Amino acid sequence: MNRKIVNIINFIRGVEPRDPELNLLEPVEHQIRLLKEYDLSGTFLLQYDAMQKEEFTNLLKKERSPKLEIGAWFEIVQPLAEKAGLVWRGREGYSWDWHGQVGFSVGYTPKEREKLADVFMEDFKTTFGEYPSSVGSWLIDAHTLSYLSDSYGISASCNCKDQWGTDGYTLWGGYYGQAYYPNRTNVFTPAHDVKSGIPVPVFRMLGSDPIYQYDAGLKKVDGFQTSQVQPVITLEPVYPDGGGSPWWTRWYFHEFLNEPCLSFGYTQVGQENSFGWQAMKDGLTYQFKHIAQKADQGELSVETLSESGKWFKATYPVTPSSAMMALSDWKNENHKSIWYNSRYYRINFYWEGEKFWIRDLYRFHGDYKERYLTKVCQNDEFTYDNLPVVDGNQWSQGTVRAGLYPEMLGDGLSEDLLGGVPVVTELDEESLRISLELEQGGQLQIDCYPTKLVVLLIENKVDKADKADKAEKVEKIEKVDEAEKIDEAEKIEKSEKAERADRRLALKFLWSKVIEIPIKTVEKSKLNYQYNGFAYSISTDEGTFEKTGESNEVKVCAEQNKIILNFND
Repeated sequence: MNRKIVNIINFIRGVEPRDPELNLLEPVEHQIRLLKEYDLSGTFLLQYDAMQKEEFTNLLKKERSPKLEIGAWFEIVQPLAEKAGLVWRGREGYSWDWHGQVGFSVGYTPKEREKLADVFMEDFKTTFGEYPSSVGSWLIDAHTLSYLSDSYGISASCNCKDQWGTDGYTLWGGYYGQAYYPNRTNVFTPAHDVKSGIPVPVFRMLGSDPIYQYDAGLKKVDGFQTSQVQPVITLEPVYPDGGGSPWWTRWYFHEFLNEPCLSFGYTQVGQENSFGWQAMKDGLTYQFKHIAQKADQGELSVETLSESGKWFKATYPVTPSSAMMALSDWKNENHKSIWYNSRYYRINFYWEGEKFWIRDLYRFHGDYKERYLTKVCQNDEFTYDNLPVVDGNQWSQGTVRAGLYPEMLGDGLSEDLLGGVPVVTELDEESLRISLELEQGGQLQIDCYPTKLVVLLIENKVDKADKADKAEKVEKIEKVDEAEKIDEAEKIEKSEKAERADRRLALKFLWSKVIEIPIKTVEKSKLNYQYNGFAYSISTDEGTFEKTGESNEVKVCAEQNKIILNFND
């Protein structure tokens, strides 16, 4: 059985300028109480300003044990900046300012980032007697994470879930869940090999809803309209439609524990103290109780972040493939979602009833550098991303739901393939198979391998109407003599074979005409893109790319009802 890992990570801020009277110690006290009550391991990551306050450090020193890890939360605050000899550029009255160019490492030069890291790590060692093994943040840039690894030997890091614009931070097109080794030139891209990677696994935080988080904020009334600030549907206990709901929490862990995950399953539980205890207490208390029950039953392991990081490093020399899925729907709308990740691409298969399509497909390219590797972020917002092949969220507009749609072509017409109940099989530790019985007859088999996607149409049978027509023809020839009967049956069989031969599988790339997308040119065996100044492509080992009469469509058409898309550099 694949390991299912839960990290309980709570991070601690020293101030909340929007509510100066908020009791920031109270949540930490209760989080420690819950860990002890349910005998669970947990990690507390301290922001620098919290590390300067004895109310936090004395409590954590007192409670520190092998099951209670103390690590660092690396956002930049006024006392850290000034201790490093830098001018604090935050808003007046905000010693913690969460805007990108102030509160995160990307807002500083590479040399300044190293100074900030040195001050934090040395003061942490002075306070707790050793350097932290775990350092997390909503986002730590590649230069800083490399420096923390090379200079201080940290074991693990964590960053924010995929989201668009939430709190001003866009992290989009990343490894969806679990953990990965980041590239030394782009912390949001999994490294393809040991040489190009930072040897620190980065775990994705917050436990995103596998079905609904991706399209959160995508309005569907009077046409599709994307949101530039996504709402949140995660395990965070302060959100009533997510981790604050016992029903949603039970559903989430049922899917997490019972569906295939390939290498291992992972999720993170916890809440930052700046939300206050009252907002999180009910959801967090229920989650701790539920997790403890599942741990006692041997269904999951609760570990500190550094324990998970050390296990990952001992188990995987490079980023493994993984899967994350939900085949039941907590909203009872018959939606399903399957995410597959490798170190070369990520892909999402999505169902609404019988209709299914590829909702999202991003490439992880080893040469695509992050925006802030050497440059300084000058804005309140920042963006980390990878290379879009299909983006069902950002490319949707008006009447068009963007995606990659499986179709049947024949007689100059196209028909969407329909199939509502996927059967998911782990082919090996790296590869996933999704099989669907189609309404049109036959089976669609989709194999996700680390560097390629194989789509195969099997036994393309005639549909029900064709079968009825054949029965009628057979009934008519029953009335003729034996010789004529054989001759007529052969004609029917030849006709059916010709009809099946004329029908072929295709995948249709579809996007809104009002969205400027990165597809630039179409070749027979290659689709060429340019995004954020970077040129890339996907190629076919089997199948051909073809333009259609529409400006917002490209199709890849099968050879022998088989399509192979290649995502290797």
